[in-house]
Amino acid sequence: MVLLEIFVIPGGGLAGIIGFGLMVLAVYLAFQYHGTTAGFYTLGAILLINLIALALVLRPKTWDKAMLKTNIDARVNIIDTEKVKVGDQGITISRCTPVGKALIHDEFYEVHARSEFIEEDQPIEVIKIEDNKIFIKLKT
Repeated sequence: MVLLEIFVIPGGGLAGIIGFGLMVLAVYLAFQYHGTTAGFYTLGAILLINLIALALVLRPKTWDKAMLKTNIDARVNIIDTEKVKVGDQGITISRCTPVGKALIHDEFYEVHARSEFIEEDQPIEVIKIEDNKIFIKLKT
């Protein structure tokens, strides 16, 4: 549980404290009820198990199964100023709160609603294009 606390479970440390307490309790009970020899065997076994677990956790291949191995193939809005101009009209594909998707001239773009939230399937108008951002307003 201590290794889980360090490497997997985020947060306050409760799992690590419980795990460490259980290991101490196991050693104490082994000394108390089974004698010195059993106590030292228990202590040695706990130390050995923790060292082996630590070695396994720190190996790079251990985390290969848990890691996300997908490539991000998304791209930034590349706006062709010949295709999209101020005054063009389109329709929202998603809710713009304040960022969403819109269909303008049969192409999908990420758009920014300047002053209001715009629901899905609403007619919009391009009011500004700046730094690969398309600003829109609800068409009236």
